[in-house]
Amino acid sequence: MAYYITKVIITTVLIVSISEISKRSSLIGALLASIPLVSVLAMIWLYIDTKNVDKITQLSKGVFWLVLPSLPLFLILPALLKKGVNFYLSLGVSLVIMVSCYLVMVAILNKYGIKV
Repeated sequence: MAYYITKVIITTVLIVSISEISKRSSLIGALLASIPLVSVLAMIWLYIDTKNVDKITQLSKGVFWLVLPSLPLFLILPALLKKGVNFYLSLGVSLVIMVSCYLVMVAILNKYGIKV
């Protein structure tokens, strides 16, 4: 149980830290947020828990392919906000489009036999 709590605390501290740093410097916040900290932490926790490098390999490949459909979020959200659309509506629309992109990507990967 202590290990699980440690994982939650470390992960939470990183996310909150990035949020707080972003208040002071959007550049540094963006830099830290763009580093795949969550993915790296997931790989570390998965390795510690399983010692299974095949699972790490599968996770890493899956993250690679599924980062691509997440990118429209970072283009659509600021575009909507600049047009004066409410933040929550902008976020909602951006997330719906992102999820749609995920569905398309998964269908394409399945078509070509790429397993994620």
